[in-house]
Amino acid sequence: MDTTASALTFRDAVDTDVDALVALVESAYRGDSSRAGWTTEADILQGQRTDPEGVLEIVKSPDGKVMVVERDGRIVACCQLEHRGDHAYFGMFAVSPAEQGSGLGRTVLTRAEQLARETWGATEMHMTVISVREELIAWYERRGYRRTGRMTPFPYGDERFGIPQRDDLQFELLVKELA
Repeated sequence: MDTTASALTFRDAVDTDVDALVALVESAYRGDSSRAGWTTEADILQGQRTDPEGVLEIVKSPDGKVMVVERDGRIVACCQLEHRGDHAYFGMFAVSPAEQGSGLGRTVLTRAEQLARETWGATEMHMTVISVREELIAWYERRGYRRTGRMTPFPYGDERFGIPQRDDLQFELLVKELA
């Protein structure tokens, strides 16, 4: 599959993208459709991963942006970038299950890091990952992120983030210095 940047269009999300972004995030992480890719959380969380209100809030945030990646006019990936002082926060990262394993995720992550450096002068990128997602954390480690051991609790009881299927979920902070 061709994942060269020339085949892709990168742009900032707008309000009219919200429904497509929610559908993309849900397809990458939840339900049976997510099992086509390797980023599925279907075995550890059920229910929704995000909702239109939450995505619209991120799209409209004055401190950040949602980067949309299109191929042939169709949204195939996205991520959230938020300026937080000397660092940027990377979140809401999703790649269409049909495109996972093609190198697209690496391309999007690299572009996001570059954008954070150039736009805000960020010296680090921060993200949080569910700590039991060992395969995903290993993928980020291969791209220069390091585990910090700093944990924050999973929001049990708040179904906006899903319905946990286990009782040991927490988020770990991963950090990468941006050269």
